[in-house]
Amino acid sequence: MKRWIYRPEVEGALPPSASLAERLGISDLLLRLLLRRGLSSVQDMDVYLSPQLRHLAPLEEWPGLAEAAGVITAGITAGMPFAVWGDYDVDGVTSTALVHDVLEFHGVDVRHHLPDRRAEGYGLNVEWIERLAADGVRLLLTVDCGISDVVPISRARELGMTVVVSDHHLPPEVLPPAHAICNPRLACCPCPALAGVGVAFFVMAAVNAALGERSGRRYDMREVLDLVALGTLADVVDLGGQNRILVKNGLLKIAEARRPGMAALKAVAGYNPSASLGAGQVVFGLAPRINAAGRLGEAEMALQLLRARNHGEAAQLAQRLDAMNTDRRVEEDRILEEAKRQAESQAASRMGFVLHGEDWHPGVIGIVASRIVEAYYRPTLILCTEGETLKGSGRSVSEFDLHAGLSQCADLFLGFGGHRQAAGMSLKTSALDALRERFDTVVRQALGDTPLTASLKLDGDLGFEHASDFTVLKELEMLQPFGTGNAEPVFASPPLLVRGLRRFGKAREHVELELTDESCGVTLHAKAWRQSGEFSDRLRGTRIRLAYTPRIDRYSGAASVDLRIRDWQPA
Repeated sequence: MKRWIYRPEVEGALPPSASLAERLGISDLLLRLLLRRGLSSVQDMDVYLSPQLRHLAPLEEWPGLAEAAGVITAGITAGMPFAVWGDYDVDGVTSTALVHDVLEFHGVDVRHHLPDRRAEGYGLNVEWIERLAADGVRLLLTVDCGISDVVPISRARELGMTVVVSDHHLPPEVLPPAHAICNPRLACCPCPALAGVGVAFFVMAAVNAALGERSGRRYDMREVLDLVALGTLADVVDLGGQNRILVKNGLLKIAEARRPGMAALKAVAGYNPSASLGAGQVVFGLAPRINAAGRLGEAEMALQLLRARNHGEAAQLAQRLDAMNTDRRVEEDRILEEAKRQAESQAASRMGFVLHGEDWHPGVIGIVASRIVEAYYRPTLILCTEGETLKGSGRSVSEFDLHAGLSQCADLFLGFGGHRQAAGMSLKTSALDALRERFDTVVRQALGDTPLTASLKLDGDLGFEHASDFTVLKELEMLQPFGTGNAEPVFASPPLLVRGLRRFGKAREHVELELTDESCGVTLHAKAWRQSGEFSDRLRGTRIRLAYTPRIDRYSGAASVDLRIRDWQPA
């Protein structure tokens, strides 16, 4: 069970009032939710509720964008053979597809390279730079990578390439010697939290405008917003400000599914190709199938799907990606069970977990690390063996800065990088035992010797008379898309009578409760995913309180009330 904490209203915000709610055309409930999300003015609330494309920041406000677009445009105009270097994850694949779509509209022959995760790893490498140069490439654009690749980019310049870096990762102290760099983290800008595909979108928007002035034809940048939404949501960036505008409008394009690959992807994920999807459905339904390809060394297939020109080709590719995702899930479940056994054996002695498996797949250890943190609420590093070295992925709890913690273990690593909540690292096999001891010590110094309890932020109290009201639920949908920086509302229920309890799923890992709010007489069903073990059969006939999220379920075609259980307490 978690610690329940009610979100406070922001100091200095406008006081909630009927006139303010009426001015915005919303209920008092929604107004209070906006205030608790840090929105302190009518203008901020209006943009939040109606994030239209006209609210996007002007191109000139993005650091390095004018220079990057200028170099690319000049190179294309001069006829320099062009290539884009992406990444193997969803953010990188969608970025690469976006560049293809925009430039091919202008008649540019676009080549690309997506690294093989196991053979090349993340980012640029000298071997493939030399191959591209040998193939005649003279203008290179990186998307979702490049900001730390000093050596490969230096080599590219030695070979006569003009290089533009577009990236969103944290810049190092020494920047690569590119001809231009566009990275929202390099200077004050409208949204430092852009995903790689968001940076690529703005760069290509500027290039599109420049090429359009010459040709009199401009690509409609709205057509790539489906890619922007998919990549942004998959990269789990903050969904405030500019990202909210891009994703909200991109979800409309995903609903249209005019791109054959998007329609096919929705179909294999179990959705109607014309269905509207929420952010969660994209993150857990669409993105894993693209990611599975990159994790298993087949990112090229994912790119082919997003760029497919007919529905028959797209359907075949989507089926292959779906099969890969099934294989990935089987492998993930196997590794998770083994990691849990190790975590259980360390739970009494370790505040920070370092778990290792000889044959664990590097493509899924990040997911497993997240699941271990979810289960034990402790900073966790998951390591696998790759030849003579170990490769790892780490995830953290909100109270512990993982990157800062790993910095205190830097002498043990061959290399590491990341941010507060997630990181990657590599080390010699001989350093494993030392890392276990050092990491645990660092975590104890920061968090103490007593395991923490996860907290859950609540937006207020809500009884079933409101949770079953479709008017209320439709208004809550105005807060979408949900994700990092814009959490889905969670409410505390009044005492509820447990009338029924059933377990479901292949391993009966999920649970559904039949609950009655006796204060109003409304009975609803609520589901808890992957939490079956936390609900005893003895709960039948007792009274509990839920921390829950109400929503409208349209999966079967007919709208119904769906309650997702986040936590529970005895009443």
